[in-house]
This record gives sequence, C-alpha cells and structure tokens, in this order.
Amino acid sequence: MTNESQERQAIEKAVQTYLDGLYEGDTEKLARVFHPTSALTGDLGGKLTIVPRDQWLEAVKNRPSPKSQNLSRHDEIVQIDIAGPTTAFVKVKCAIPPRFFTDYLSLLKLDGRWQVAQKIYAAERREAARVAAE
Repeated sequence: MTNESQERQAIEKAVQTYLDGLYEGDTEKLARVFHPTSALTGDLGGKLTIVPRDQWLEAVKNRPSPKSQNLSRHDEIVQIDIAGPTTAFVKVKCAIPPRFFTDYLSLLKLDGRWQVAQKIYAAERREAARVAAE
C-alpha cells in the first residue's frame, strides 16, 4: 500500500469518526477529530456565523441526536483531496434532519493524526424519513 493510500485511509477514518459522532451525538468522538482551535463557519440567514469548537460541542451535547430520534443517516464522503503530507480537504454530505449539510473540512495532520482545523458548511431545510420500526 502506498503512503498516499495509507493517508487516504487515515483521513477516511477521521471523517467517519466525525460522521458517526454527529449522528450519535457523541461529543467525545467529535472532540477527538476536531482540533481544539477549530471553528465551524456558515451562512445563517445571510450572516457569516462562526462557532468555536467547544461551543458547538456544548450544543451537540444539549440536543437530541439523529440516532436517538430514529432518523435515517444521510452521510457520505463526496471528495478527498490530499494537498500534501499534512494537508487535506474533504467534502461530505450529512444531516441533522430537517437540516441537510454540505461540509467542507480542512484537515491537518498534527501530532501524527488527521484533525479538522476548519469546517465551512452550507445547510438547507427539508423533510427526512424516519427509520422504519423493526
């Protein structure tokens, strides 16, 4: 396996931890993959909004997770672009219904592991299906 393949796998694993943490509402998983200085930036109602990581984690902790509401998962890794040995860009789709997101994640390899340094996102509101009860 080439070094780039290994790095791609490590990036995919970090991003999957993010997606799992988001769906499960698991702030420990999210904190593990988002660097402490990272922030989430988006356009909310025509206004640039920047939320520091720890403020976002507090919000995640205090809201029902999609999993706890039996909502379907809507996440996928759309694109991975490795710019160098310590820099990558990842585009993902995810949801906390009724909000559906496209996230642009800037990752840096720090202390031997890939971490999200910055997240920029776009969101839209739409209906989501619940997972059928078994």
